[in-house]
Amino acid sequence: MSTETTDLPPFPGAHNARCPFDPPTEYTDWRKSAGLRRAVWKDIPVWVVSRHEDIRTALADPRISADMGELQSFVGFDNPPPMFPRMDDPEHARLRRMLTKDFTVKRINAMRPEIQKMAHEFIDQMISKGQPADLVRDYALPIPSLVISLMLGVPYADHEFFQQHSTTMSTTNATKEERGKATLAQFGYLQELVARKETEPGDDLISRVLREHVETGELDRMTLVINGILLLFAGHETTANSIALGTLALLRNPDQAARIRETDDPAAAVEELLRYLTIVHALVARVAKEDVEIAGQRIRAGEVLLMNLPAGNRDKAFVSDPDTLDLDRNARGHVAFGYGIHQCLGQTLARAEMEIALSVLLRRLPDLRLAVPFEELNFRHDMNIYGVHELPVAW
Repeated sequence: MSTETTDLPPFPGAHNARCPFDPPTEYTDWRKSAGLRRAVWKDIPVWVVSRHEDIRTALADPRISADMGELQSFVGFDNPPPMFPRMDDPEHARLRRMLTKDFTVKRINAMRPEIQKMAHEFIDQMISKGQPADLVRDYALPIPSLVISLMLGVPYADHEFFQQHSTTMSTTNATKEERGKATLAQFGYLQELVARKETEPGDDLISRVLREHVETGELDRMTLVINGILLLFAGHETTANSIALGTLALLRNPDQAARIRETDDPAAAVEELLRYLTIVHALVARVAKEDVEIAGQRIRAGEVLLMNLPAGNRDKAFVSDPDTLDLDRNARGHVAFGYGIHQCLGQTLARAEMEIALSVLLRRLPDLRLAVPFEELNFRHDMNIYGVHELPVAW
């Protein structure tokens, strides 16, 4: 670490040990301080943006780029194909449009009955295996894993392969060599799958993009492969942790759990859980293309900004009493999915999966409870996506 970073705090910081749902306590001071906070991320100095309004301002500013250049190097590749979240318009919009058709509100709403059926089936399986059960392994992870596998046309039978390598890719203390090996393993698998779908197409996203965009020359196969890995990773890793951590938060707040159990429309409750929990901590990075000012802070061209999404969603300027879980509040406008043109492509799917998974779970198992003391739970402090590693439950 250079002398420029030795006196800087690390980002992201450590969670509050007394309440693992809360962001690091120092984030409150960062929001109150003028300008932006200087910190160190991946051994480089960065500007951390922690206020809700400042995050939205930064993510909407075209002078602040998602293209991180060498800093976004894909471990295992010298010259990786482009990933659409790390591109700026117009190329970002061009590639994103090729994928959007499978994530529209109409398309996701049509999938809701099938997702609900899956939720009931996984609960049936969990009950038949007996208690205690690991809610992560038996329920929270299988639902989004199966859904995204079906959407992409990836055999669900291979889900353990992807989950194993995805875990390595997102573990903060994994070595560069370990992450590179995991990435290349997934890349090789997706390459073979894409090649197979060229001769044996199905009714899925990969087959459609091959037919509509690769065969026409608009998109090369390697770009489809790398973005397929991204969708597969994001499609199960983020939502699975949101379901598991959301369940835990509701078990700790039984009056709030009752609101989801009793309502026919849990959409507003899920928005509040997304705001309150905010599992993505240090993945929304940007670089200034030219000198720019955010919150009165001058950012020089080439300097890196990190969006502190958990801090932004706990900003009193955004919602009152932000450290309280209140499923009756209007939490629309949170930044759990980012903001602006790069806002999460799969947010409609994630919302649907959370709404269905939590409602079905709490109604089917009204006496659901932790099977171990809360203090013994192992939180994902070592991962880029926050949550719990296991969630032992009984009913």
